Amino acid sequence: MTTMDLVIVGGGINGIGIAQCAAAAGYSVMLLEKGVVAGQTSANSSKLIHGGLRYLETGQLSLVKQSLAERRILLKLAPSLVKPVPFYIPVYADSRRCAITIRAGLSLYALLSAGDTLGQFRAVPAVYWSKIKGLKLKGLKALYQYWDAQTDDQLLTKAVANSARSLGAKIVEQASCTQIEHQPQHCIVRYQQQGQPHAVKALAVVNAAGPWVNQVLECVTPAIEPVPIEWVQGSHLLLDIANNDGILYLESHVDQRVIFVMPWQGKTLIGTTEVVLKSLGEQPSPTAAEVDYLLGIYAHYFPVLGGVDALRSRLLDTFCGVRVLPKQQGNAFDRPRDTLQQICPTHPHLLTLYGGKLTTYRTTAVDATRWLEAQLGSRIKRADFNQLRLD
Repeated sequence: MTTMDLVIVGGGINGIGIAQCAAAAGYSVMLLEKGVVAGQTSANSSKLIHGGLRYLETGQLSLVKQSLAERRILLKLAPSLVKPVPFYIPVYADSRRCAITIRAGLSLYALLSAGDTLGQFRAVPAVYWSKIKGLKLKGLKALYQYWDAQTDDQLLTKAVANSARSLGAKIVEQASCTQIEHQPQHCIVRYQQQGQPHAVKALAVVNAAGPWVNQVLECVTPAIEPVPIEWVQGSHLLLDIANNDGILYLESHVDQRVIFVMPWQGKTLIGTTEVVLKSLGEQPSPTAAEVDYLLGIYAHYFPVLGGVDALRSRLLDTFCGVRVLPKQQGNAFDRPRDTLQQICPTHPHLLTLYGGKLTTYRTTAVDATRWLEAQLGSRIKRADFNQLRLD
């Protein structure tokens, strides 16, 4: 039976990032993905590498600061995949967030950017407001422009996977984990690939299965108690409308959420929703209510393009991502987005990840590799994780 330092279950951005970081640190790594790498949530996000301006409203300053630092690093390491893009925030007479509030938030965002040139923002003079094609000008009181970054989430995840492979990580697709037998000194991980059973001895295991994280825990023996979670679906719509040059950060006129209107493949992408699911299917899809919600917000801000029915005829595609949030009171929009790393004293060789953001996958990878080093000791490094370029 093959012995690996680390076996990772889950081929989304967090699992792949951990594989890259651990392999760079010199560990032998195997990753099991039940489908294909970047085939689920990591291909269906809002495709942003950003600090999370809205997280300031809920006091998540440390997460915003960390995310902004990671944005700066990814712009350097993956210049062909992560690109700066202007964001615009229109403020109307009936906006819940007034101009003073927006300016204060952007000032704090700039401060947390720690001198990054992308931390700069400005009030756009009224004479230029009409350059945002189709945007409602009636009642518009101010327009602010700041910077964040956009990426192709699937291509970024695949680039990280290629880097991990080049460092010696073995990535096995179409491999379903069937059992993790936790023993005193190691784990035996059993999986099926193309109907054939396989087993590997793992000195440590990371469960990075995303929405399916607790399903993987059901395979652990002796049994382990999972963290109660909720699945939150985020849907996006692609419209056959020529895109604006930047991204619009819009306050919903229905509730206090914000959505983005983004350029994507020459068209216009709208997202996202946050709907708590009662069950988890293999391939989530937007509900009719989510489609109406997003089209309604777009029609409110871009009335010259027609109402919801007219926009529905321009709907080219939809996609959904499902994120994991700890189960608690309150709406999903306001809940913390930090990654939760769970270690059970009775199962010291198993680390389970809950949640996580595309932007901060590298910090999650570093934290997991530090845990691995505490478990196994250090190895001879193959590469400097912070210098690994992605393309």
